[in-house]
Amino acid sequence: MSSTTTTINTKPSPSPRARIRDVLPNLDLGSHPPGPLNSITDVPGVLVSTTEFHSDDGSVNTGFTTILPRASWFNEACYAGIFRFNGSGELTGSHWLEETGLLASPIVLTNSFSVGACYQGIYEYALKNHKDATGGVDWFLLPVVGETWDGYLNDLTKSISTIQPSHVVTSIESAIAAGPGGSPVPEGNTGGGTGMVCQGFKGGTGTSSRTVPSSIPSQHYYTVGALVQANFGRLAHLRISGVPVGKLIAKEREQQSRQRPTTQTQTPTQDELDLDESKKRKDGSIIIILSTDAPLHPLQLQRLAKRATVGLSKVGGYGFNPSGDIFLAFSTGNSIPVQTVTARNRSLDPFTAHPLHVQVVDDSSINALFEAAADATEEAIYNALTMAETMTGHGGQTVEAVDLEVLKRVMGPYLR
Repeated sequence: MSSTTTTINTKPSPSPRARIRDVLPNLDLGSHPPGPLNSITDVPGVLVSTTEFHSDDGSVNTGFTTILPRASWFNEACYAGIFRFNGSGELTGSHWLEETGLLASPIVLTNSFSVGACYQGIYEYALKNHKDATGGVDWFLLPVVGETWDGYLNDLTKSISTIQPSHVVTSIESAIAAGPGGSPVPEGNTGGGTGMVCQGFKGGTGTSSRTVPSSIPSQHYYTVGALVQANFGRLAHLRISGVPVGKLIAKEREQQSRQRPTTQTQTPTQDELDLDESKKRKDGSIIIILSTDAPLHPLQLQRLAKRATVGLSKVGGYGFNPSGDIFLAFSTGNSIPVQTVTARNRSLDPFTAHPLHVQVVDDSSINALFEAAADATEEAIYNALTMAETMTGHGGQTVEAVDLEVLKRVMGPYLR
């Protein structure tokens, strides 16, 4: 896992940032334990790189997140499946994913206006590393790029030229060079989540993982990892472990406002209590990536991707009309050869059926994986919120991070 960061323009957050398990140690986050890093990179072979951009005047706050299913993604595909909870968003390559169930590309998550640059960047990496002796290509590749809108804290008219294809090339190279393991994926104002807003607070990138039992003696457990780019929802809908945290925080603000002199302020409306003014115009979106080393086939991975909806709903995501809620799940449990019918590498005859030997999980034993997908998604969103920093961005607009001391106080009576 690797991370690239440029100049940061943020305001101090109201309390030191921490992951949800550190903020609320007694919180019920499901029955399955996390992996060693509690991260999508707990799934063996999965690599992640985050890249952020901030201008000195504070108007540009954006970035992208690169996820490699495996270092050898170009020649070894993973089985994958997608689910569209609400389709007001983009995920390139989705038609081919649905057609074949094969993921043979990095997954890059970014802002709405930088999809093209990231798409081209994946191609430029492939051209740099996989041209034939004549400098040409005859292989097939459809890049996978997802997006959410960061136009409240990020000036899209400037940032459209900020992210360049060459940056994506560097991110793929640095992720492969760093190799698996190492430090956790940076969360909060990082990668594609740099300028995102979630449920009235600063949002962004979050990740988590779960381990579930395996019947194979040589492998005691399988891992399910989640990474989210959270940019959705309203304050009033925020729930943590079933507690209506958003409403409780809004009520606290209203009480504090009423205690001030009447000449200082009027009682705020519900919309005014919602810190994210941009959500009055647009609900926002969330991209969720699930990975696992359990050997699932594409239809099972579609089912796994659907379970991300359960985690999202626990936090207060409704999938409103303008929200892009798109989920992708992939498995590293099987390695599927690709680029096998080219002029340079024609290792099989496309007109002679050639069987592959793969493993798949018995559907009757898949329930724990479904639970893990939902629980890891839920916690990844919490981590995106609690790790994010207060940010002042485009037009001087500020979105505060959730105050962790307030969160502890509000949640306290429910955790005793």
